[in-house]
Amino acid sequence: MRKALEAYRSSSFPIIHVIRLHKQDGSNVDLCRREAIENGAKIAAPNSEGAELVRGLRPSAYTALDSAALLAGRFQAVGEQEWVMYKPRWGAFYQTGLELFLRERGIDTLVFAGCNFPNCPRTSMYQASERDFRVVMVADSMSQVYDRGVQEMRNIGVHVCSLDEVLAAIR
Repeated sequence: MRKALEAYRSSSFPIIHVIRLHKQDGSNVDLCRREAIENGAKIAAPNSEGAELVRGLRPSAYTALDSAALLAGRFQAVGEQEWVMYKPRWGAFYQTGLELFLRERGIDTLVFAGCNFPNCPRTSMYQASERDFRVVMVADSMSQVYDRGVQEMRNIGVHVCSLDEVLAAIR
């Protein structure tokens, strides 16, 4: 993921980091985690280190995230052509302004890397596909990728490739 980010940053391509924030009262948490949060679990708690971008992925001018603004649906700039957005559920398009944000910038192709393929990236790629974005999955820059999932992505028109192919395309 770090190599992909570095290449995108040097090429001035837009980058959007998608995060979760779980309010301690559980009001914005999905059902499968709500009870744990309500009982005191601190998972992606706003204004905590666990809700920040991983240190190795942060742009050089990174400042702490503004949880209130993100929870209100705003995109926070963290670099030139680089933003962070909050999503309340698995998919990045569910109850967010992501589609409008992308369309206003003329972005029609989304390249996905990230954590936990079976949940968030997979759901977001399905949502992007059903909105007629071109979708690229960088399989070796994503955790928990499995063969059947890769085939399912290909079946809906996702271009599945390696980081080396992305880097070659950028060059």
